[in-house]
Amino acid sequence: MDLIEKVRHKIRLTQEEGEALYELDLYTLGELADEIRIEKYGKKSYFNINRHINPTNVCADICKFCAYSASRKNPNQYTMSHEQILEIVDNSVKIGAKEIHVVSAHNPNDGVEWYMGAFRKIKAKYPNVHVKAMTAAEIDFLTREYGHSYDEVLEMMIENGVDSMPGGGAEIFDEGVREYLCKGKVTSSQWLEIHQKWHEKGRQSNATMLFGHIETRAHRVDHILRLRDLQDKTGGFNAFIPLVYQRKNNFLKVKNFPSGQEILKTYAISRILLDNIPHIKAYWVTASINLALIAQEFGCDDLDGTIEKESIQSAAGASSVEGMVLDDFIALIKNAGFTPVERDSLYNELRVYGS
Repeated sequence: MDLIEKVRHKIRLTQEEGEALYELDLYTLGELADEIRIEKYGKKSYFNINRHINPTNVCADICKFCAYSASRKNPNQYTMSHEQILEIVDNSVKIGAKEIHVVSAHNPNDGVEWYMGAFRKIKAKYPNVHVKAMTAAEIDFLTREYGHSYDEVLEMMIENGVDSMPGGGAEIFDEGVREYLCKGKVTSSQWLEIHQKWHEKGRQSNATMLFGHIETRAHRVDHILRLRDLQDKTGGFNAFIPLVYQRKNNFLKVKNFPSGQEILKTYAISRILLDNIPHIKAYWVTASINLALIAQEFGCDDLDGTIEKESIQSAAGASSVEGMVLDDFIALIKNAGFTPVERDSLYNELRVYGS
């Protein structure tokens, strides 16, 4: 049975077969991924009304790909107070935000209570707003900095109102690549361990992969298959988000940026290989809204959300600093031939926007 037949017969592919998918032409690969996507979701494209908050850019870790951290190149350090964070939440809830997505740098100056207190205050004021917060990298940082175990930090998150975890900090799981990209940060095995523990506590999370820098295609496939293995154990991942590396204002100095075709192939291969993770998100912040919409025909079924404001990717060149206006977002999805579906953070459908 050849590779295409295996995909159509839903036979799981190996590392070598996953790499071989890249050798297929773009349209064949897209057709295979689109068949899977349509079987699952038809022409629905999911999004949510959310607000990203990045409360500090002061970071103890130094990652070569990061343009957001104030530890080296950026002299403009900031750390928000809880009052400032709540003011942002107030304004976002007024205009319909149902998810507050909080991701910070690894600030050694503020302590665990700064993190947990912010979540607790958001949840106390807005109990029905979903709080998505704390990447595995942030959790690992708090354990190293303050002597807690992973379980202790995870329990504190639950007690203080965190509903689900984002997928950040995964980068590429290959440790040789991580040694160069983000030495000293959470390891791949630690990242997977933290998400496994979170899932075992009955909570859900997302998973990411940062690609388009120094990694190889083999590294990407290896990363995806490690996620597939963990999902077999826990079933706790909602979505996989391949993040396109942003090349401005950082120390990585990548010269060979992936083409649009390479990005679309990676989305399609993600959908084909991850038979057990429900959703594949084309995060428009890193892919651009135009490519993210095209990616809906290459296996992706989600675009993330309106986000309102975003600081981390935009610092490296993404055009996301002011988010997306809801009406424009809906119109773009419709014009691309898909049905916009507003979801909550756990993919329950809230509203379907018809033609």
